[in-house]
Amino acid sequence: MRLVAIVFLLPFLFAGTPPADELILMRDHQDRKGLEARAAALQSNAEKRPNDAEGWYRGAIAWSYAAEVAMEAGDKGGSKRSAEAGVALAEKTIGINDKKAEYYRILGTLCGQVIPANPLAGILVYGKKAKEALDKAVAMDPKSSLALLAHGVGYYYLPANFGGGPANAVKDFQRAIALDPKSAEAYLWMGIALRKENQNAKAHEALVKSLALDPDRVWTKQQLAKTPEK
Repeated sequence: MRLVAIVFLLPFLFAGTPPADELILMRDHQDRKGLEARAAALQSNAEKRPNDAEGWYRGAIAWSYAAEVAMEAGDKGGSKRSAEAGVALAEKTIGINDKKAEYYRILGTLCGQVIPANPLAGILVYGKKAKEALDKAVAMDPKSSLALLAHGVGYYYLPANFGGGPANAVKDFQRAIALDPKSAEAYLWMGIALRKENQNAKAHEALVKSLALDPDRVWTKQQLAKTPEK
């Protein structure tokens, strides 16, 4: 079994392109240094093939995970730097191919990840761009659970006076779960949003479900630990 895994990974090791599952595992274990190194390597590879939209996209994904883990660690400045690096790559991706909803999803996600470091300035500069990209991703692929999840996270961080807030986010998370009942991330964010709405019992239930679907996710364990059962 180990030999099979090594054989599977060989092409990625030599190409410098890790499989998506490896990046997710690094995110789950909050391996920030590993993600930043991977993101830099993927960006370097993309620069050697500047017309390859997928190359820029893979780098953008890695920077998004690095920003996510930095935010989980409470380093808003570090998260902003990773997210801004990812935004530049996502924009290159769309510049080459503007026909894929997933490319707009990652652009919107990264723009949203810039905002928490400086909410007022971030919303003014990146808020509109994030909303437009995520709205477009959902419009282009309304059956994408990932796009709806990202749209909901955007609403979660967007102040209510700008049309956001956790109540609106919950609606997107419900739709994401309806499309993909095994989405651990959708249940995770559902739990976080419900807790923000002081619905602790439902929040706890959603986080338990998320952890059952993805037992490796450190941040889910951390969120569950601070969420009362009632």
